[in-house]
Amino acid sequence: MTQAETAQATLPLLAVCDVSVVFGGIVALNGVSFDLHQGQILGLIGPNGAGKTTLFNCLSRLYQPSAGDILMEGASILKRPPHRIAEIGIGRTFQNVALFSNLSVVDNVRIGAHSQTRSDIVSDSLRLPQVRRLEAMLNERVHEILDYLKLEDVAHTTVSGLPFGTQKRVELARALASEPKILLLDEPAGGLNHEEVYALGDLIRRIRSDRKVTVLLVEHHMGLVMSIADHVVALNFGRKLAEGTPAAVQSDPDVIKAYLGSKDQ
Repeated sequence: MTQAETAQATLPLLAVCDVSVVFGGIVALNGVSFDLHQGQILGLIGPNGAGKTTLFNCLSRLYQPSAGDILMEGASILKRPPHRIAEIGIGRTFQNVALFSNLSVVDNVRIGAHSQTRSDIVSDSLRLPQVRRLEAMLNERVHEILDYLKLEDVAHTTVSGLPFGTQKRVELARALASEPKILLLDEPAGGLNHEEVYALGDLIRRIRSDRKVTVLLVEHHMGLVMSIADHVVALNFGRKLAEGTPAAVQSDPDVIKAYLGSKDQ
């Protein structure tokens, strides 16, 4: 292996470098840095207002950092608009499900698959052979994902008529349809019951293993994070409070005081 290949192999898939976000006089993030490596499940934890969702919105390009940089495979993502973030391999779900509620499950997932395509109005209008081949490939991908997530039975059901837990799986299917390298999961356990949370943890591990997807997870459900994450980053008031293995972060005195509670509280 050459020196360049060695450097590439050790390069983090995603590097958050001294990222700060200031809204008016409010500091939402203050010099946050961490690395996400290929194949990891990284849990991002912290109390409400810690800056977790703000960081996610920077990663998906909804927010522009006031300072710092975010590198994907060594290249900055900060000049990319939000609609071009999926094409470099970043997929996302949202804390509050963000589906097209008047569309069917299959159409919502197909939208995710189309985020990786390039076409033009002339080819699409004329239904040229390459367009038909692309559509066939996308339909095959969509239905494979629906089958993988056990959604085929509701494929043609309008999303608004589905239970909340099923809608969460539809949103996950849409994110996977873009074939991401990194999957950003924003509070995926929110609104789920105990059995659904347990199944979700198993599903996230299977997605990492089966589909070779690296996962960055924001979650308040500490049991879920500590049971599936390889690495944990804790935030508080916009700063990185602790970082390490789940066991190390869970036992960190500052994390216990700020997030998990302490005997004095």
